Amino acid sequence: MLKAGDKAPDFSLLDDEGKTRTLREFRGKRIVLFFYPKADTPGCTTEACEFRDAVPRFGKLDAVILGASPDSVDKQARFKKKFGFPYALLADSDHSLAEAFGVWKEKSMYGRTYMGVERTTFLIDGEGTISHVFEKVKPAGHADEVAAVLS
Repeated sequence: MLKAGDKAPDFSLLDDEGKTRTLREFRGKRIVLFFYPKADTPGCTTEACEFRDAVPRFGKLDAVILGASPDSVDKQARFKKKFGFPYALLADSDHSLAEAFGVWKEKSMYGRTYMGVERTTFLIDGEGTISHVFEKVKPAGHADEVAAVLS
């Protein structure tokens, strides 16, 4: 997994609107990049809605919020519309972004193992360097935790 001080890998992924998004387009802005396992599931919804509700606070901190999961563009679009997220959701369908950041991990549930996203948030500075990593995130209260570090 990448750590504070590492350069964030550039990416080129479609967002929930089918628009290609890259790290370079956010040069000069602070980025909150949160990885979540699956759109429209309880924990992921809690986390994403808390970021939605905190958007004004993050705007004052000059930070852009981006969500990323292995879901398709269509699934991201439905998730965004259902909950009114004012930020882009990246469709990392081939999990290349999750792999590049080191959050595509072996997980287990009910005795079976599978590969999936480990809920993690990265703060990236205006130069593209990772300034903070939140590992094994608990969804409730996470947006406040991130905002406190950015303040």
